[in-house]
Amino acid sequence: MKKILVVDDSPSWVKHHIFNIKYILGEENVEIQSAYSAKQGDAALSSNIDKPFDIIFTDMQMEPDFLPLNAGEWLIKQIQFYPEYKNTKTVIISASPRIEKIAEKYGVDFIPKRLCETTVPYAKVLEG
Repeated sequence: MKKILVVDDSPSWVKHHIFNIKYILGEENVEIQSAYSAKQGDAALSSNIDKPFDIIFTDMQMEPDFLPLNAGEWLIKQIQFYPEYKNTKTVIISASPRIEKIAEKYGVDFIPKRLCETTVPYAKVLEG
């Protein structure tokens, strides 16, 4: 069973991501938790430290508290701070035009939101 965290400030995007993840992996094969801000995502990280997430999907542009960083960048730095999350796959899902450069900077995967209309990009990340 894969344990996944989805972080996005848009409830409709959270639902969309969860639907696609369950469609690919099967509802019985996945445990999904959601957070609606980088701060909530960080709280989920620390409260699940004994059984870390396998995959974390995060939006980039959420609350403005972390300028000049995007909230998602701050969350990625938090994920990478915890030794317990060193084997966790992190995936940026964002409409940011800089998504590829940000993903490269932190050594994480990415899916542009414009490609999230189908399950194909999710499948590549989840099964790859």
